[in-house]
Amino acid sequence: MTLQRRFVRTVMGFGTLAAATILLAPAIGPTSISLSRAFDRSIPFADNADAQIFFIARLPRTLAGALVGALFAAAGVVFQGLLRNALATPFTLGVSTGAALGAVLAISFNWSIGALGISGVPVAAFAGSLAAVGIVYALAQARHRGLSTTVLLLAGVTMNAFFSAMILFVQYFASFADVYRTLRWLMGDLDVSSYEPIVAALPAAGVAFGFFAWLARPLNLLSLGPDSAESRGLDVTKAQRAAFLSASLATGAAVTVGGPIGFVGIIIPHLVRLLVGPDHRLVLPAAALFGAAFLVACDVLARVVFAPVELPVGIITAIIGGPFFLWLLLKKR
Repeated sequence: MTLQRRFVRTVMGFGTLAAATILLAPAIGPTSISLSRAFDRSIPFADNADAQIFFIARLPRTLAGALVGALFAAAGVVFQGLLRNALATPFTLGVSTGAALGAVLAISFNWSIGALGISGVPVAAFAGSLAAVGIVYALAQARHRGLSTTVLLLAGVTMNAFFSAMILFVQYFASFADVYRTLRWLMGDLDVSSYEPIVAALPAAGVAFGFFAWLARPLNLLSLGPDSAESRGLDVTKAQRAAFLSASLATGAAVTVGGPIGFVGIIIPHLVRLLVGPDHRLVLPAAALFGAAFLVACDVLARVVFAPVELPVGIITAIIGGPFFLWLLLKKR
């Protein structure tokens, strides 16, 4: 079978799964709704409880889950290809922890954007992720050949530990109410009740996905090693920089919407490789679509498993991802 036919079948298969999950998720919840009534335009929106639940309470978080899941899964694929490490995740290089520090500072000091009264948490989280990217990139910049992936990994681990310590430092002096809010945010949550956070994250997500589309072939070559990739005509420095910066941008955008939701970036890439093989031209689009469907499904479980209490979706992904990660470690061993 040619690559083009495999690509079409892969995108159609995983795209159908993602579309079906996104369409069904808003109809599922602890409160039953009538879809016909929700879409009945003859009823005023202010008097239509079904429409309010569908379009305000459920649809935004479903779309947010799809966007965040796609970003985390695709970023995981790129980081694993860049570092040539099957255990790399979007959280490995400190980007998400930097975003978490920014969010914790915004929550603890009640930052807002000027007179608009808009919460400064997403903005501070994105700024924290950019600061982490800048620091790690500066530390890993090699003098002679592109990025040193070894230094990149060590710098990321170090910054993870440093930012985590700073988060604990801020929490120690924060009030109990702020500590509770930060803990909820750090668990990873898709409690999105408007479309503004999704729209705000779209530009960064669009840029990241644009780079991902170009990176499919370079990642295949990078998996052979820098020397082999360069001998085949690849500009290794350019590819490494594009991979690191685009995956970091995707991670920052995802964290600003849903917080640091773990395990999506490691579960999905490995499951997709088992289904479609190692070719990044197939793995990247499949991971993005499967990641969207996976996180939306996890969010549905978070809403209904202990209804009417809603769990943070990060708990569900951790329950699923923890055993999978241990199995992966044992398999690699």
